[in-house]
Amino acid sequence: MTSPDRYIPGVPCWADTNQPDPKAAAEFYSGLFGWKTENVMPADAPSEYLIGRLAGGDVAAVTGFPEGAPKIPVWNTYIWVDSADETAEKVRAAGGSVPMDPWDVPGAGRMAVMLDPEGAHFMAWEPGEHRGSAVVNEPGSVNFNTLSSRDLAGAKKFYGAVFGWETLELGPGMTFWTLPDYGKHLDLLNPGTLERFAEFGPQGFENVVACLTQISDDDRETRSNWGITFAVADADETVAKVTDLGGTVLAPAIDAPWVRFAVVADPAGAVFTASQFKPENAA
Repeated sequence: MTSPDRYIPGVPCWADTNQPDPKAAAEFYSGLFGWKTENVMPADAPSEYLIGRLAGGDVAAVTGFPEGAPKIPVWNTYIWVDSADETAEKVRAAGGSVPMDPWDVPGAGRMAVMLDPEGAHFMAWEPGEHRGSAVVNEPGSVNFNTLSSRDLAGAKKFYGAVFGWETLELGPGMTFWTLPDYGKHLDLLNPGTLERFAEFGPQGFENVVACLTQISDDDRETRSNWGITFAVADADETVAKVTDLGGTVLAPAIDAPWVRFAVVADPAGAVFTASQFKPENAA
């Protein structure tokens, strides 16, 4: 009997960043998170794909810019799907667009680049040999994916139609994407998960797959986007290290329910959040 995958359709499963200098970016993230990186592309390939690993498990990757794509350093969210082609059809039917039609990534899977109706981009990943991040929610690995949107009602309609997502409201500014029965899959992977959620977590949180936030009307510059949060052991130490490694602190570390987090950018300008789990902040 084979073990079930960590992911099911509709769950964010991988992340990578497009960079003007992938090697320099890999050095930054290795210094920040302790990654060991490996270029998995053939020697004669026109670009590198540097996978970062912790304890031998794939975390995320650093690469260059696809031909014809805007040269804007950014972190990309990949969502596991049964079929990239069928997902592309759903995206178009729901009012989104597909600037890069599905294509095969030899030996890894099939993917496509999607835009929601507000222009936030994400990737659909139909897995082959590559089965997504093996290490998550540990310091130095992806902890959360967040859609920042100006039109929450429109976003809920679009992502509900494409992925079957619903939302869980836990208070002002705390809206989460949920996938029905995702908690049952987590319990299959780690028996006792549902019991632990029932004891300590808010009802329904076991089905959370991502986060949804509102872009303020006063913020006229930020476009709707998918963002990445990395788990860290100490948010303040991470902020200091970002600066030492040539990155930028966009918002210093602050306390929030359950976490202490900061918003930072790597030396090329790709933005991400560093989040320290602090259960004492639950109240």
